[in-house]
Formats: sequence, C-alpha cells, structure tokens
Amino acid sequence: MKSYLTVAIALLLSAAATAQPKNIRLWAQQDILQTKELRNAHIGISIYDPATKKYWYQHQDDKFFVPASNTKIFTLFAGMHLLGDSLPGMKFAENDTALFVQGTADPSFLHPDFTSQRVLEKLEQTGKHIWLQPANIKNKRFGPGWGWGDFADYYQPELNEWPMYGNVTRIRIKGAEYSMSPEFETELIYERPPNEQLADREERENLFTLHIRSDIHAEQTFEVPFITGGIAQLARRLQDTLRKPVKVLGTTGPIVGTVMKSLPVDTLYQPMMHRSDNFFAEQILMMASSQRYDEIDSRRVIKYVLDSLLNDLPQPPNWVDGSGLSRFNLFTPRDMVSVLGKMMKTYPKERLFPLFPSGGKGTLRNYYQSLPNRLYAKTGTLNGVVALSGYMITKSGKTLIFSVLVNNHNTTSTNVRRAVERFLVRTANAG
Repeated sequence: MKSYLTVAIALLLSAAATAQPKNIRLWAQQDILQTKELRNAHIGISIYDPATKKYWYQHQDDKFFVPASNTKIFTLFAGMHLLGDSLPGMKFAENDTALFVQGTADPSFLHPDFTSQRVLEKLEQTGKHIWLQPANIKNKRFGPGWGWGDFADYYQPELNEWPMYGNVTRIRIKGAEYSMSPEFETELIYERPPNEQLADREERENLFTLHIRSDIHAEQTFEVPFITGGIAQLARRLQDTLRKPVKVLGTTGPIVGTVMKSLPVDTLYQPMMHRSDNFFAEQILMMASSQRYDEIDSRRVIKYVLDSLLNDLPQPPNWVDGSGLSRFNLFTPRDMVSVLGKMMKTYPKERLFPLFPSGGKGTLRNYYQSLPNRLYAKTGTLNGVVALSGYMITKSGKTLIFSVLVNNHNTTSTNVRRAVERFLVRTANAG
C-alpha cells in the first residue's frame, strides 16, 4: 500500500512540475492576438519547455516573418561556434625590415568602447616598414536589402576589412563649439531654426554638415558614418593614425603568417546583443569568414552555418545579413526557439544568459522590470516589425525558450511591446 501511495505522490508531483498554465491560450488572445491594435497584424508565437521537450503554446510558429534584430541570435550562434575565445585582430607576417599586415574585419580597432588595443600597440611599436596587403573581400559596404537613404544614420556604418573608430565619426556640439573624432571636412551652418542641432553627411563624399545654434549650451553627441573607401583610403587612415608611412601591396590574397588576437569574444557579443549593435553583428560574420576561409564573405559563412551546423532547423530560413537590417531575412518563431535551444545545450547558462538583455537593462531597460534575472531576450524593431526571442524563467524555476514575432502592425512599437510584455509576464508568473 505504501509503495502505491509513494508512486501516486510522485506522479502528482511530476504532473505539477510539468503542468502548463491552463489559461495560456486565453492570455495570448486577450493580450496580443485579439487586441484592437494587433488584430490585423501577422503574429507568430512559440513557447517551448526544453526539459519536457513540449511546446507550451504555438501560434503560427511555422510561418515566416521578418525578424529585424532577432537575426543577431543567429549571428551570435555563428560567432560562438566559429570564432573561438578571442577576436582575430589582424593577420601579419614579418621579416628583418618589413611588417606585412592584413585586415580581418575586427571592429574593435580604435573603437572608444575598447581600451585594449593590442593591434595598435604592435603597429606603433614596430620599427619596420609597414605594408598593407588587401584582403580578399566579397562583402559590399552595405548589406543586401538595406535602406539606401540611411547612409548617414548611426545604426548603419559601412562594412570593410579593417574598421577604425567603428567606421563613424563622433561629433560633439556645444553652442558654437564642436569637435570630431576622427576629423573630416565640415560645413558649418548657423541658422535659427533648426529646432535641434543636427549632424549630417553628403551621400558621396566625406563632407559633414553641422547645424550650430550658439544659444543652446547643452552638449549633443552624434555618430555619423563616414565613407570608408578603398584600400588606398584605408592605408591613409592607418598612416594618419600611426604617424608613419603605410604602403599598399599590389596583390590580394591571404598572408602566410600569424593571426594576432585582440579581445575576448564576449566583450563584443554582449554589447552587440544588449544595445543591438548592427555594426558589430555584421563584422562578426566577416571575422568568422576571414578566419575560416581566408576571404571575407558573409554569404559563405551563412551558407556553411545553415548547411552544416543548423541543417536540422524546422523551417530553413532565408538569412542574408548579420544585423537584421534587411527585410530579405525570413525566419519562423520555431527556428528561433530551435537555435536558442542549441545554444543552451552547448554553453553554460552563466555565460549564455548575460549575453542577452534582461528585464530593465539594455534594449529592455523600460520593459520586464518585474522579471529581473528571469527573462533574457533579444529585441528587434523595424517599421511594422517587433520581435522578442530568448529565455524565460518561470515562478517555479522552469526555464522556457520563447519567440514572439510580429509583422505588419499598424500601431506604435511601444504598444506592441507592452502587449507582448503583458502576455509573457503572465506566463512567467503562472508557470
């Protein structure tokens, strides 16, 4: 009799541990699917319990959606599998008189976020002649499907083999005074209005226009992408930085030598995910290509990851860039859940979860403040697109993997985010 009672209690406890909230389908309807703002939007939801290998809730999770910056989840997966523990700072070889260097697409060079500059120190300390060898780069300066009119917007710097300063110039304006780093030709316009201070750039040249108002004394800061140009312009920027000659080799191809490592990879992954840094995301795929193939071709890396590392995805996606700026990207919520699950199996939570913004931090600083350290997720936003995918820890301590992709909404992004927040908070606190 005692053994039967023990078994019965164990079964009841097991059932309680794996029970799904009975009202989860109703909450999805009330909070998201049938709200006035989202009734006509396209919505996909997938919530998965990796412990039981069962879905708690699914709504159109096998349909394709534009994921916006949720694409960075796939970029993170690729980087963690292909880059090892450190970023490739540059490739180099040397003899008695010359140092031959080649870019590997590392975005940390001269970037103000990173105080460690091993590559810069190597170049500054050498007494040898510096020769820059062009990389075999297949990437264009912009990704496929990017907005052509966004060339001067901070979130769309150009892509190249040897970024400097994040490929943006940082402009500070205070009253009638301004500073730039790095410096370019500027045209100052004193006018009243504008209603705000602005910094802009000509489309086809590095000529920056600054609108100055001497009656405004608060400092404003802008990041405006500059045109990176070709190998000659790259050598000139290096030469100006080092204050020593940098000459260009006439041949393109891999350097037979050494890869100098620059930074631990997570120091780049975390800001890429927390502030949704498009530039870092794109350069991660480029670095992975440089390291794997001796050429810089994001398309080749994407194909390898999809064909070899992610060949069992529920619905093979259309993945075209690293950042999610392109509307050519198409993923399903179930694909997002699948990749997040693979990462959770491969890497310890102590490393993986902090790479994602949590409630009240990063791009979630105004959301999920009631779930600190219980929700870790990547946001995504384009016009008409809101996405959120990641990990959620329920009230009982169970870890769920989720993805909510919303396309073609005709309301504000804030309205969509709040609707998704209400649903996920209810789910987390009921499970």
